[in-house]
Amino acid sequence: MPWLTGSSEQAPARAVLATAVRASLRTLEQIAPGHTVEVRVPPFAAIQCIPGPRHTRGTPPNVIETDPKTWLELATGRLTWDEALAAARVSASGTRADISGLLPVVRV
Repeated sequence: MPWLTGSSEQAPARAVLATAVRASLRTLEQIAPGHTVEVRVPPFAAIQCIPGPRHTRGTPPNVIETDPKTWLELATGRLTWDEALAAARVSASGTRADISGLLPVVRV
């Protein structure tokens, strides 16, 4: 995907982008099942993952949020967790909101 590598500024079609985000988030969900951390990639999807205490009401205490391009760069290993945090491309709150050991979730 040239858009992820920076060789094109043309983003993929919205449906293609949504499918890629949802599929990679489902992969993370399968790798680390649980309900302790919520990973949000608006406007396409949000999942809960990581074993531990289950959250059921209100805003979860451990939340990760990022945009679709950043998520796909993280998911494919084109961007590291530390680089994304340092560049403020990802927001991570809570003591368990660190998924660096689970990335990348897909190989391309």
